[in-house]
This record gives sequence, structure tokens and C-alpha cells, in this order.
Amino acid sequence: MDSSNYFQFVVFYIDMDLIFALITIVILIYSAILHEIAHGYVAYRLGDPTAKLLGRLTLDPRPHIDPIMSIALPLILILSGSPVIFGAAKPVPVDGFNLRDGRKDIAIVSLVGPFTNFLIAVISALVIKLLIVLPLDPALSGILNWLLLTIVRINLLLGIFNLIPIPPLDGSKVFALLLPEKEAAAYLSVGSIGIFILFFLLMFPIGGFSLGEFIFNLLNFSEKLLGI
Repeated sequence: MDSSNYFQFVVFYIDMDLIFALITIVILIYSAILHEIAHGYVAYRLGDPTAKLLGRLTLDPRPHIDPIMSIALPLILILSGSPVIFGAAKPVPVDGFNLRDGRKDIAIVSLVGPFTNFLIAVISALVIKLLIVLPLDPALSGILNWLLLTIVRINLLLGIFNLIPIPPLDGSKVFALLLPEKEAAAYLSVGSIGIFILFFLLMFPIGGFSLGEFIFNLLNFSEKLLGI
């Protein structure tokens, strides 16, 4: 391979990596948006119209995107080859005072986000299995398989990650339901620094426990359950 062809190959390789990264981010953004819309819609059905009044029950990405959590962070993780890729849309505001059953309804609203991601993953996995029996062009089948597999993995990661019981993640709202009201309030107040706790646990294993490895193992287990 002469130098000009080698240069073209390298540029093509870099471009394709960037294209795959951008497609992955688009999938991540819309998966996070559907997660947040689910929160807002269920909150609305349970008596809180806050998200609806603020225009957050829409697939238009503009009201949902956080430049750091929706774009910059996942792009850095993808391009760095991180085994765990995550990001987030702007959280949908929920006013617990409008909900009919306070803490219980907050837990329900919180659970529906990860449930939505798991549902998307299950549907995408079923479509992957359907592709096997459809008479498609191998190249097209390969592209669709990659897209669907990416959708499955991202949504499984979002679902698993958000169920971690560290405030402000969804799992913390469910765990708080098990605590007395005073202790639950103190526990949830950690949410202001919760993201730093999460990053610390992801970066530095404690006593042989690695949060990143734990998430990755759950991802592998979930994929095996889905048969992919």
C-alpha cells in the first residue's frame, strides 16, 4: 500500500469511527429522552402536570439535551474505548406535592424510566432474532444488526445504571420508599453530590468491588437472557 492509499485508509477508518460514535450518541440521546418522557407522562397520569406544562413530553431533543451529560461525556467514553457508556438527558421535573400518593407515586414514576429502557431493549432483541429469518442482503442485515445491538446495549446500560440506589438515580427513589420518611429525606439529600460518588466508584474499586465491572457483568447477564 503506497503512502497516499495508506493516508486515505487512515482517514476512512477515523471517519467511520467518528460516524459510529455519532450514531451511538444519537441512539443514547433518544433512549434517554424516551426514559425522561416516560417519567413525565406517568407523573402526569398520577396528577403532576409539571413536565407537560414545561413542554417536556416531546421527542424534540432540544428541551431534553444537556450538552455535558448528553453529548460530551458519552462521546469521550465512546472514543476512549470505555466498556461502560452512559449519559443522560435533562431530568424531567416532578413535583411530589401534586402526586396522589406522594412517596409511593414518586417510586412508580422513577421505576418507569428504567422499565422503558428495558422494554426498548427487549423489543430490539426480538427484531434482531427476526432478522435471522428474513431474506435480507448480508450487508444490510449486518448494518441493521449493529444498530439494533447498539440500541439493546445502550438501553440495558441506561436501565441498569439508573437502578443503582445512589441519589439522584431512579433506584434511590425506590430504595427511599423502604426507609422512614425522615431517614429517606436525609438519604435523598445526598443527590447533590451523588454524581461525584458515582464517578468515584466507577473510577476506583473499593475493597475489590468495582461498580463498572458490576454494571458490565449485569449487562452481559442481561444480554444472555435476551439471547444475543
